[in-house]
Amino acid sequence: MSAIAELLAGLAHAPIQKRAITNYGVLNEAYAYAKPSSFSRGMRIDLNGLTILLISGTASIDESGKSVHIGDVRAQCRRTFDNITGLLESEGCSWKDIVRTSCYLRDIDRDYEAFNEERTAFYAKQGLDPLPASTGIQAKLCRPELLVEIEAIAMFLTPKKEE
Repeated sequence: MSAIAELLAGLAHAPIQKRAITNYGVLNEAYAYAKPSSFSRGMRIDLNGLTILLISGTASIDESGKSVHIGDVRAQCRRTFDNITGLLESEGCSWKDIVRTSCYLRDIDRDYEAFNEERTAFYAKQGLDPLPASTGIQAKLCRPELLVEIEAIAMFLTPKKEE
């Protein structure tokens, strides 16, 4: 039986384990804001050897919950990528495990070109091949000073524990 077939067969009887993802070195929790919000930075789902990370919308927020790089879409992009990188690393994976992103821009007409240049440079630096599936969306973001927000999905095989 192939590894994939074995994994899929095991999923039918496996319990689903889930827990919140945190990395206080890059981001605080949303409930710790002055105006608390009720979501996790991400969710880790373990399915009998397959791990899925659902990274919540992440923006240019520092470790104390403050918006940083106000007015600079390029710097906000870089901080957002760094925040997601920190969340991924806290779970033992990297951008090479990302399969999908949803990218929200406050003003897509004004900022998409700069955003795409930053994303392209970041992905090249990460050595991504293939690139993640992605969607670019214009949206009103949760704070007026934020220009970009990204959510991501990562998937990877979890090493089996020695018995």
